[in-house]
Order: sequence, then C-alpha cells, then structure tokens
Amino acid sequence: MESIRTSFFPPLLPSPIPPPKYQCSSKPRKLSVIHAATQSPRSWTLSDGNAGGSQRRTRKAPPNFHPRKPLSDDDARRIIHEKAQYLRRLRRNQGSLAEMPRWIRRTPEQMARMVEDGRLEGQAHGRHVLAAIQAVRSLAGRPEGSYDMREVMRSFVAKLTFREMCVVLREQRGWRQARDFFAWMKLQLCYKPSVIVYTILLRTYGQVGKIRLAENIFLEMLEAGCEPDEVACGTMLCAYARWGRQKPMMTFYSAVRRRDILPSIAVFNFMMSSFHKQKIHTSVIYLWKQILEAGLEPNGFTYTLTICSFVKKNLLDDALGAFRKMKKAGFIPEESTYSLLIIVTAKQGRDDEALRLYEEMKPQGIIPSVYTFASVLALHYKNDDYSKALSMFSEMERNKIVPDEVIYGILVRIYGKLGLYEDAQRTFEDIKRLGLLTHEKTYVAMAQVHLNAGNFDKALEVLNLMRLRNVELSKFAYSAFLRSYIAKEDVGAAELTFQTLCRSASPDAICYNEMLTLYLKLGLLEKAKALICQIRRYEVPFDKDLYRTVLEIYCRERMVTDAEQLVDQMQSLGMGMDNQSKMLLITLYGEVGAFQLAEDVLRTFEQPDAARGVMLRSYLKNGDICKAAEMLKSLLGTANGLSIASRLMIKLVREGCVVETKWIYERSVDLGFKLDDEAIASVINLCGQHQKLKEALEIYALACRSTMIDKSIYTSMIDAYCKCHKFHEADLLYKEMIEKGHAPDAVAISILVNAFSKHGMFQKAEWLIFGSFDTAAELDTVAYNTFIKAMLDSGKLQLAIDIYDRMIAAGVPPSLQTYNTMISVFGQGGKLSRAIEMFNDALALSPSIDEKTYTNMMSYFGKWGRIQDASLLFSKMKEGGIKPGKISYNTMINAYATTGLHSEAESIFKDMRRDGHSPDSISYLALLRAYTQSRRYGDAEKVISRMQEAEVSTSCAHFNHLIFAFAREGSIGDAERVYNLMKQTGLEPDLACCRTMMRTYIDYGLVNEGLFFFESTNGMIKPDGFILSAAVHLYEHVGKPAEAGKVLDTINLAGLLFLRSLEVGSKLKR
Repeated sequence: MESIRTSFFPPLLPSPIPPPKYQCSSKPRKLSVIHAATQSPRSWTLSDGNAGGSQRRTRKAPPNFHPRKPLSDDDARRIIHEKAQYLRRLRRNQGSLAEMPRWIRRTPEQMARMVEDGRLEGQAHGRHVLAAIQAVRSLAGRPEGSYDMREVMRSFVAKLTFREMCVVLREQRGWRQARDFFAWMKLQLCYKPSVIVYTILLRTYGQVGKIRLAENIFLEMLEAGCEPDEVACGTMLCAYARWGRQKPMMTFYSAVRRRDILPSIAVFNFMMSSFHKQKIHTSVIYLWKQILEAGLEPNGFTYTLTICSFVKKNLLDDALGAFRKMKKAGFIPEESTYSLLIIVTAKQGRDDEALRLYEEMKPQGIIPSVYTFASVLALHYKNDDYSKALSMFSEMERNKIVPDEVIYGILVRIYGKLGLYEDAQRTFEDIKRLGLLTHEKTYVAMAQVHLNAGNFDKALEVLNLMRLRNVELSKFAYSAFLRSYIAKEDVGAAELTFQTLCRSASPDAICYNEMLTLYLKLGLLEKAKALICQIRRYEVPFDKDLYRTVLEIYCRERMVTDAEQLVDQMQSLGMGMDNQSKMLLITLYGEVGAFQLAEDVLRTFEQPDAARGVMLRSYLKNGDICKAAEMLKSLLGTANGLSIASRLMIKLVREGCVVETKWIYERSVDLGFKLDDEAIASVINLCGQHQKLKEALEIYALACRSTMIDKSIYTSMIDAYCKCHKFHEADLLYKEMIEKGHAPDAVAISILVNAFSKHGMFQKAEWLIFGSFDTAAELDTVAYNTFIKAMLDSGKLQLAIDIYDRMIAAGVPPSLQTYNTMISVFGQGGKLSRAIEMFNDALALSPSIDEKTYTNMMSYFGKWGRIQDASLLFSKMKEGGIKPGKISYNTMINAYATTGLHSEAESIFKDMRRDGHSPDSISYLALLRAYTQSRRYGDAEKVISRMQEAEVSTSCAHFNHLIFAFAREGSIGDAERVYNLMKQTGLEPDLACCRTMMRTYIDYGLVNEGLFFFESTNGMIKPDGFILSAAVHLYEHVGKPAEAGKVLDTINLAGLLFLRSLEVGSKLKR
C-alpha cells in the first residue's frame, strides 16, 4: 500500500475503520465526472489503435466533441455499454414497430480481411488473435526467465491492433504471462496508455493475490497519466477484499470517495463480504450506510449480508427494517435469511414475529431447512404448544426433510413433557440406530425424561452411555449427572460429581442449591453448613432459591445471627422475602423463644392465615398454652382456618407430637368447630403407622363425640388396629360400622382380608370375602386383587379363579397386578395355557408391562420344563427396553437348572455380572442346582468355592443340594465329606441336611453310621418324625428294642407320626 502513496492519496488520510455511529445525510452527493489525461481524442480509439488506422475512412467527430474536453475512458466504457444495450433491445423487439438495424456497408478490402481472419465463420476474434493467445499461454509450463517474450511474439509484430492486444492480455490465465505480455505490449507502436489495459492487468493480479504487483501497476497507471475510473478503482478494491486486506482496502476506499468515484454495488458486496468473513460486522453496517447515502440500489446479496451483520450485532429492529426494504425492493429473501431472523426473534422472546416469518415462507415456495424446523419446534416446545410441534413432523415428511439429532432431541423432550415415556425411549433408540447420537444435549434430554418418570437408574444408564462413547462432557452434562444422583439420594456419587464439576467449571447457584437440598433432605446439616462456607468463600452469586435453602438450614440449626444477616443481605440486593422465608423466620424465632420477633414478622403478612398456623405450632412446642389458645381461636376465625388446623395436626403427628395434636382437636371441638373428617382419619392412620394405638384410640374417642362418624374415620381406625396386630378388635369395629348404617367399604374389607391372610387367618379372610359378595358391596380392582392374593396364599386356587371370574362378570377392570396374580394361580395349578392367556391379556392392557410380570411368567415356564419359551420371553423383555434385574437373572438360571442346562445357566450368570448385578446366595444356589442336575459334581463343588472367594455367605441349602446329589448316586463318602465341610465352615446342619443324611444311611443299610449320626445330632435340631422313625428302625435292626422304645416315646410325646414304611437297606435290595 505504501508503494502507491502518490498524488492519488493525500498525505493525511482518515482512519479506514468506520466510526461506530455513522450519520447518513438525507441527500446523496452529486458525483463529478472524472476526465482522462489523454492528449488528443483523435490519437486512438477502441476500434482502431495502431498507426495503420489512417488508411481507413476517418469517422466524423461527434456533435458534443470539444478539443479541450476529450472523452475519458469512463465515457468510452459508457458508449460501449449503451451500444450493447441498444443491440439487445433490437434483438428483443421483433414486433411490427421494432427498430431494425441498418446493414453495414463494408469495402472489399474490409470483407477480404474478415474472410482472412475467419470472422465470417462465427469466431469472436481473428485467427491471428487466437494464435497470439495460444502462443502466450503456452509459456505457462516454462520456468520464469527461460523465454524471451519478444522472440515469442516476433511473428505478431505490427499484426495486432491495440484492441486485439487487450484481448490477448485479457485471455491470459497466468499472472507471469500477463506481466511479460504487457511489457511486450508497451513496446508496440500501436500502444498508448489506457485505463482499460491497466484494469485488465489489475484484475489478473487481484485474482491470484499479487497485491504488491497490483499496487505497483496502479502506480504505473497514475504515472502514465491515466485517470482511474470506477472500474479500475473497483477492481483494486475487489483485490483487497478477496485476500482479506481490510485495512488498506478501507484506506483506498476513503481516497476513492474523496475523488468522487463511487464503486458499483458489486464492489460494495465484495468489500462487505470480506468484512463478514472476518466477522467485522460493524464495518459491514458502515458500508451499508454508505450505500444508502450514495443512493445506490442494493441487490439481494447486499441485503443478506446486512441483515446477518445486524443480527450478529444484536440490532434486531435494524435487521427487520433491512428485511422489509429487501422485500419492498422486489427481492425474495433466501431461506437462510428467514432462518436467521426466526432464530434471533425466538431467542429475544418475540415469538409472534418468529412464527409470522415462518408462515411467510410458505406462500413464496421457500422450503424451510432442518435448522428452521428445529428453531420453530423449540419455540412450540417452549410455549407448550405440543400439538403444533407434532404437526410439524408431517410437514417435514411432506417436504422430504430428514430430521437431524437436534429435532429428535426436541421430540424426546416433548414426549417427556407429555408423559409419553415409552415414545421418548423409542425415539431415543431410533437416534442410536440411525447413528445420529453424538451431542450431549440429546443424552441429557433422555436422562431428564427418565428423571421425570422417577427412573433414576435408567437416567444414569443413559448418562453413563454418553461417557462410554467418549462424548466430551461440559458443565451441562455434569449438572445432569448431579441431578440424577441427587434424585437417587446417592450422596457419595453426588459429592464426587460436584467436585468434578468444581474442577472443570464453576458451579452456579442452581447446582449449589441442589446439593444443599439433598443434605437438608437427608439431615446432613454439618455438610450443608460446610458447603455454605464454600459458597461464601467463592462468592457465588445467590438466587432466590439458594437464599431460601440457606435460610432454611440456618433455621434448622437455630443460627439466628446468620439468618438475620442473610435476610439483611437479601434486602440490600432488592430481593424481598417471600412468605415461605418469613415462615421459616417465625419458626426459628419460635424455637428459640423470641416470640416478639416472630410476631413482628407475622405482622408483615398480608394474609397471615398460614403464618398463624406456624405461630400456633411454636406456642405449643414451647408449652405456652394461653398464647396457643388465642392463636388457635384467631386462626379458626379465618376462612381457611379449619384447613390449616387440620394440616397442622397431621404435621404434628408425623413429628410424634400426639399430645399437641389431641389438644388442637379438643380445643377446636370446645370452640364449636368441626375439623375435616379426612384430616382426623389421616391423624389416626399416622398413629397406626407409628404403632401408637393408644393415641389413635384417644383421637377416635374425640371423633365419637359427633353424632355421625364418617366412614373414613372407621376405616382408618380399622387400619390402625391391623397395623398394631389387633385383628379381633378390627373385625368388631368393622361390624360396628355396618351396624351404624354404613355400607360395606371396599377399602376396609381389603385391609381386613390382607391382614387376615398375612397372619395365616385364611378362614376368616374367606368368610369376609364371600360375606362381601352376599352384601353386594361395591368392590373395586384393589379389593378383588386382595381377595385373589389371599386365596392364592391359602392354596385355594379354584376359589381364586372363581373370584377372578366374578370380577370379570361384574365389569371391574383388571389391572397388571390382577393378571400377574392370576399367572401365579394358574402356574401353581399346572394350567400353563391359562397362565399364558393371562400374560397375553396383560400385554394387551399395557404393551410396556413391568419386569415383575415377565419374571413371574418365566419362572413358571422354567418350573414346567418349557425352557425355550422362558428364554424367548427373557429376550423379548430385553428387546422391550427392560433391563433385567437380579431377580430376573436368578429366575432364568433356575429355569436352566431345572433341566440341567449348566452351560446356559453359566452364561446367564456371567451376563448378570456383566450388567453390574452382583450374584447373591440365590444366584449361586441356582447355578449349583444346574451342575448337580447335570451330574457335574466337581463343578458344583467349585461353585461353593467361588461363593467363598466372592465373600458371599453360604447356607445349608447349598451344601444340602450337593449332599443329596452324592447320596442319590450312592457316593456316601462324598456326601459325608461335604457334610463335614459344611460343619467346618461354621454352619450348623439344619433339618433338611439331617434328613438327607439319615435318608442316605437307612436306604443304604449303614446302620452303625446312621445310629452314630442320630446320637450326635439328637437334641441339636427340633424333633422330626422322619429322623426319629428312621432311628427306631435302625435300633430294631441291631436288636436294641429299649433304645427304640425310648425314641418311640419321644415321637408320641411330640405328637409326631411314626413312619412304619421305612425299610433299612431298601436301595441295596433293588
């Protein structure tokens, strides 16, 4: 740029960086015409540039010719341009009134020259011009300095006119050839300096980035006396813009404008595009204002760049103004422009404007891109307009637009908000299958759906999948991990995640508040106080929720001074206390006995009903009965007083303050107020849950003062009796309820039936069930489920089936629990086809049935030997998105163990460990059964060793399976060895082990061993009919009738049955 600082640039130039605020004048400046510095207008023309032109006929000078004001190159360009437009109009207007061009009369010499040049054959240039172009181009493959342009062009000397030389120069592709040809061109007699030829060379240099050469040639043009015109200056500006030389470009632009040269709109577009690529949007806006000031007409590209820069500088109103001008000028905005404006208007909360722009695209035939659809979908999601959001997917399908990960993520969130968790999960699986799952926001969206559904483990499973796929975790992802662990109440994992978050990024007030809420919920107040100190140390900015949580912790710990300082800090920041914070302060002041301060806070409430309840609780807790009586009377006199008093009673009972609860109830009755029956029932129910039957009876006695006791109070008292194991009293109270005129209640009946069946009182449960049928009680699904379960537990399977049939006949809809229980009923009864029918009915009711139902059906498939069906069902459960739990895995191992498929059982055992489930004692027992069933006793013994290595406690059942297997094979020594091994592990043989060993000895005729075993274990276990009977037979076999008689006496005293059918050595005889 320094090389062209001549008289074209004054010494002092304004800064090329535009001011931030540009004042546009109302009137555009008038542009003066720049004249070329040529000596004579007759010296050359574009059509005749060499000395031979004198042989042609001299053209008559134009009427406006003046020798002192010769035509500039700018005028020459204008004449050429106007002539071309004239010829185009003639070609277009072929109507009856069209101006027909006159035939041009040429001399024979001119026609001969045209034939020689091939001009009559349709070529734009003569043959000698094409040969010159090819000759110069052929030099591109030769290194610089290896040729002499004068030698190459020797045959073309005096054959090319100036105009033809310009054509040759313009057609060159290499800048070196253009430079060398221009040097040769200047040596020709027909050459005279012209802005046109310099402009051609400027363009060539500019296209390849030779800015220094372009500046030098521009300086040469000035020194040659050629006045730069609009095209030359525009070409130089485009060269600067193309190669990102913004600073010299703006310096050159300032100089150009001072000389009253106005670049074309195409040049402005080049300059604006250069700034836009470098994200210098302030300069783009400056050039836009220059265009408006100069009165140029912007084109569509100009408007697009300007709108984008306005948006990037957050000048939305200016962007919309430029957008309106663009449409008014007749330009159709591109889809990207619409998309940009929709995104920014939606972000700034101008939802109506965003939707208007979206609807405006459709009549113009503009198909929205996937980004535009994502923006509008997010807008509908934010506004909870889910019907419109879902309808957009059909529009996308109509326009053949394939959704991307962002759109699928929004769809997952929409399904989550609507509670359609299965659809959300299905969509997430589709994203994985399509290979679009790459961004953390999609994982977090699915995890949030699981959190909303209460599936904390599934939420963590999704987030761990994100970590396994090496997705880069940001603060957003760590916050999702933190929310999941907090929801699961996993303090250790939550703290570890929070520490990781602190190392990677500064947690915000929301993260701190969630951690404090977890500590507060779990009563970890010391950790909460330590975290508050960390918040203070790091000067974390508080929000309202964090203030409230910290205040609650201070109130819980009775930190009065800290609480007051926190309140002062809130008020100094202009954050007034809400009613919840005020009630926390009242509670704090009440607990420390500062009742005057609590009353001062109470006066600040506009509607102090709830606050009065807090004050009443404080007075009662501190034993101030007088103040409490006044406050209760004041509370009950308000509109919501009874409701607040009822809720306060329930809260006090939960805290164990039954005396205070009773006082509120008694005082309310004395004042003539009747508290809500549902509240009284809740209080009685809570007393029953805490095993406080006496207090429940006292509350019930107070309720009995009323003329009519509500059914809910009776039901709660019956439930309290049952929870305290007073079943007879519960039964009597139920009968009293019926006698008092209340209809049989399904809830009360269910409570009683459930209590009776749990404690083995099956006959009473059956009488109550069929009694409810006789009284035509209105039974619901829960009652029928309870009845069926009671009959199942009592072993009366046919009665359970009859109750189910009655339920269907009565039109009561079965639930999943109903079908699950009936699967057990039919499964235990051996009616597997009916059990399968129940399972299919459960699937029809809800395709997403739970793991419990699948496991129940698999267990009966395994029990009845249909292993293939159990395996298929297990696979179907996993395909349905249900992750098998430990119980499901144990069920499948048991199923394979039934038929001795030890390889399959071992495979399932390994899958269980791979899925993160630690095998328990039941898992190892099932695996041991599989090996013993397939007679692989060595592997079965190894299972016990594996248990001990895994530090899983063994039981007698594990050893008994192995002892029984060895005894069945007749390996008495191995059976005894395993028995002794069991004793060495510290286990005392149970009844089952002793019976197995005794059965082995008597069956194989090992009399002495059997008697020794009996005498060593007698007294260690409770009397058993089989063991004692076997001992009698063994004593008689060795001729010891006295000892046999003593054992018989023991059998008679214990009321046991003597087994006469036992025979010593029965298996030896076979």
